[in-house]
Amino acid sequence: MSAVALELKHLRKQFGPVEIIRGVDLQVMRGERCALIGPNGAGKSTLFNLISGQLAATSGAVLLKGQPVMGLSPYEINRRGLSRSFQITNIFHRLTVHENLECAVLWAKGHGYSVWKRLPNMRDVREAADAVIERIGLKGRRSVQAGLLTYAEQRALEIGVTIASGAELILLDEPTAGMSRSESDEVVHLIREVTVGKTLLMVEHDMGVVFGLADRIAVLVYGQVLAHGTPEEIRANKAVQEAYLGAHEDEEAQ
Repeated sequence: MSAVALELKHLRKQFGPVEIIRGVDLQVMRGERCALIGPNGAGKSTLFNLISGQLAATSGAVLLKGQPVMGLSPYEINRRGLSRSFQITNIFHRLTVHENLECAVLWAKGHGYSVWKRLPNMRDVREAADAVIERIGLKGRRSVQAGLLTYAEQRALEIGVTIASGAELILLDEPTAGMSRSESDEVVHLIREVTVGKTLLMVEHDMGVVFGLADRIAVLVYGQVLAHGTPEEIRANKAVQEAYLGAHEDEEAQ
């Protein structure tokens, strides 16, 4: 099996005459936690949508474990071992925590959301959902409607839904957005725990989270990868400091 979990080759995306992603080349190795950072408008969400099949690329290639996935639908890519969360919480607010996880497990096992299957008779689905609920620390909220959870708990649930498929490659889009420092610390601890043995690619604006969690960092500026390296290498990179980190730190200081 390839040591490269995800590879982007000369990836481009145009909307009309405007090129948003301009020839991205990137490798994420198996078992690595990689953060994708960059200023607003750099193309980070567009890149996530290209990887997960929400958008079709103009040209280039996306390879998952060495196999091309361009042109596949999001659910087909998911079945090949990739799962993602979204910048906006994406859960069923009227279902309980456990029911949300059961839905995720059902989909991952190929059952779909069938009204003809009775969950009480599907022991494997219940047990898989129980295992995830333990991992995300929401056992005490098992029967609570998702819409009644705190924001941090909803994000934890969405991470649970993301990992319920058993995917090897996890994409997280701004997992700590809108959180207090204590909430962010809890979610970072959760991400570190649930991604052990998996590959993580995340978009994140909080540099404390990025430098505390990522093994490697890719900096996207104007639709191109400006730099890709360890946190220490990125901190020391003059071009990154000029294009992003310096301005970002100035904004946080205000």
